[in-house]
Parts: sequence; structure tokens; C-alpha cells
Amino acid sequence: MQILVDGRRAYAATGGRGFDAARPAVVFIHGAGQDHTNWQLPARWFAWHGHAVLAVDLPGHGRSEGPALATVPELAGWIGRLLAQVGGERAAIVGHSLGGAIALEAAAALGPRVDRLALLGAAPALPVNDELLTAARDEEGKAHQLITSWAISADAKLGSNAVPGLSLTNTSLAVLARNRPGVLYADFAACQAWRSGREAARRVACPSLVVMGGKDVMTPPSAGQKLAELIPGAVTVTIPHSGHMLMAEAPDQVLDALIHFLAPAAAQ
Repeated sequence: MQILVDGRRAYAATGGRGFDAARPAVVFIHGAGQDHTNWQLPARWFAWHGHAVLAVDLPGHGRSEGPALATVPELAGWIGRLLAQVGGERAAIVGHSLGGAIALEAAAALGPRVDRLALLGAAPALPVNDELLTAARDEEGKAHQLITSWAISADAKLGSNAVPGLSLTNTSLAVLARNRPGVLYADFAACQAWRSGREAARRVACPSLVVMGGKDVMTPPSAGQKLAELIPGAVTVTIPHSGHMLMAEAPDQVLDALIHFLAPAAAQ
């Protein structure tokens, strides 16, 4: 689905069904250097179980026109404008990593327009390793290797995932290689500069879920727990064997957590 936001074309996958603003909306927001394909399984499930789905490509990513936006609050504002363009008065927002920061800021800014918030691999701050930040600017291939090394747990690298024969390492490298020059660095610079996470978390007024990977070294469970403690009434789910790339490493567990939180009647 193509949506005109700020005079530029933005792309959002709709889970294989047309977007219907009369249905409960769910917006999925990817992380740094990623795109809408991160959300294929949950996007399809929710689209075929009564929801209107927007799995977005952020500006400059995937099929969305650029440039990449420079700050997390700018990206959160973009999400609000995208929702307005499709007539979405209210939505649940789901975000992973940088997308979690964007979702958090959007929930704080949009208030009652966000009825539920789910944050995966998220934290109240997203400092970036100096070597990774420099590589993202100067040696993108090296940055892809570093991200893939750190973001995927050791077990998943060996093939212990739900899809036999799938190489999560090669998939990660292929997704990162699709980035346009400068986009990955812009994402990590936005993460590094983000300072308002704690304040935003305290302002969230909707039911919230924080999903953590027990083996995540990029946003460790301790950081996810700190985030949950800042959000009034937030609940947590830990997927013990997963690293940072939860949707790829533990797709069924992530989907189950989202169904129980966003569509509890369907989980009975």
C-alpha cells in the first residue's frame, strides 16, 4: 500500500488484505536498517483476524521514499501523520528496537489515539557501540557483519529456529545489504541521540507490553525490565532462548505474545 506522507511516497504492507480504516488498526514499526518484511507473520495473522494492518517502511527504507529522518521524535511524528493519511483515528502500535523507541514516543505524543503499545527488544535508551556507529558511517559491510554477529543468538546461528533450512545469518546480511547509502548510519545516529525515552515512557497512558529476548545482548533483558518499570501498568514477556531479532528467532512465541495482548479473545 502506497501512502503519501509529507509529499513523499511511503510503503506499508497490509498483511495480504486491503487496509480498512473501520477495523481495529495495528501499526508495525521495524528497527534500524530493517524494513516491513520483519513483520510478515504477525502482519498476516492480524490482517486475517479482523484487523487493519500497516507494517511500514520508515522513510528511506524498503519501498518508502527518503531521506531517512534524523531523530526518534521526528519518526514518531511521521507515524502520526501516516495514520492521519489513512483515516486511522486509533491504532495499536508495535515496534522493535529503534521501532520500539519510535512507538514509545508516538504513544506518548498521540495519547488516546494509541490504544495499545507493544515494544520488542526495546529499552529506555539506545546507545550504540562506537565501533558499530563508525562502521555504519564508513564501512557498511563491516557494520552488517557486526549487527548480525550481535543481534542473533548463538543457538539461532546454528539453525535452531522454527523454519528448517533457514539461515538467519544470511537473511540478516541480505536485509541489511538492501539499505541505501547512509540510511543505516542515520538510524544509529538517531538511536545514539535519543534522550527522551524515560520521559516518554512515563507519559504512556495505554495498556503496554514489553517483550524481551533472554539472550539479547543489544537490548538486554535488564534494559527491557527498566523500560517496563517506567511505563505505568506495563506487562512483560521474556522469550528465554531468543536474541535481539525476536521476530526471526522466535516467530511463534512473538506471535503468541502479540495475540494474547492485542487480540485476547482469539487466544482463548
